[in-house]
Amino acid sequence: MLHHVELWVPDLARAEATFGWLFTALGWTEHQRWNAGVSWKLNETYVVVEQSPALTGPHDRMKAGLNHLALHAGTRADVDRLTAHAQRNGWQLMFADKHPHAGGEDHYAAFLENEDGFEVELVAG
Repeated sequence: MLHHVELWVPDLARAEATFGWLFTALGWTEHQRWNAGVSWKLNETYVVVEQSPALTGPHDRMKAGLNHLALHAGTRADVDRLTAHAQRNGWQLMFADKHPHAGGEDHYAAFLENEDGFEVELVAG
């Protein structure tokens, strides 16, 4: 089981607006908070977003490192609802021409990207 993921972000307020909305909508709860970061937890797994002074550049999902987070999002109807709301909460739909099957014909998901280039995949189970 995954323990945690830590994402360094260039702007904590922007990250909180997008990731905070999304994790809360998926049933995660705020876990920890400090001046430079916040985390959300679901069961035993948590995700941290932190604005670190050691950050050396912007996130680029196309370079080595994290490409995206794939998250269980419930039913197909849940994915559709979350996708509509996400676009009003700082997320842009990716691969719109193939949505909701951008991951393949048998895979129902929404691929979303925020202003800082972080991608999430909301997967119907």
